[in-house]
Amino acid sequence: MFFIFNKQKIYSYLIATSTVVILLILSFFFTKSDMDVMQTSSPINTLVPICKVETVKKQIALTINCEENTKDIDKILKNLKKCNVKVTFVVSGSWAEKYQNTIKQIVENGHEIALSGDKYIHLKESSYEEVNEQIKSGNAKIKKIIGKEVSIFRSPYGEYTDAILKAVEDNNMKAVSYSINSLDYEGIDASQMWDIINKDLTNRKYNFDAQ
Repeated sequence: MFFIFNKQKIYSYLIATSTVVILLILSFFFTKSDMDVMQTSSPINTLVPICKVETVKKQIALTINCEENTKDIDKILKNLKKCNVKVTFVVSGSWAEKYQNTIKQIVENGHEIALSGDKYIHLKESSYEEVNEQIKSGNAKIKKIIGKEVSIFRSPYGEYTDAILKAVEDNNMKAVSYSINSLDYEGIDASQMWDIINKDLTNRKYNFDAQ
């Protein structure tokens, strides 16, 4: 083991480590055996991102943004396998193109891929045409690497507009968003993140009723 005394790298390492700790804790509450077919709570033909679903059993869906924690994904994958947990990794086309072996490893481990665009950028000021190009270009790059396009889109920074949602729909994809924010990017530690998540889950009684 060795340490690189670089503030930015140490920060990234702490965030990745905290993510792994939270995943380990969550795995005790939600196991693969609890998985059932989930139905979206969003009304049909309503342009809103899916951020909650109705389930028979208590369960959650985890999404992991790959953009800032590339070097720690291997560690995360090992812990996910150990806990028998499947998650959705959110990637951009440019990220997938740069880290082709990593995205292949994610898929080989049975996890789902969601698209965030060709580049991980703010889209709230983008036109329909610009968003549409981001989706098509990003998906084309991913398909070239893993052999298929992805069907889930999670907008960067959780930003959604009518233009974004329409472009997602026109590309036969489902728009999703997170309903619980762990605030990991705020530099808090694993125990603080777990307190946020646990409090939110407890308040919702695991029903995901709050937006």
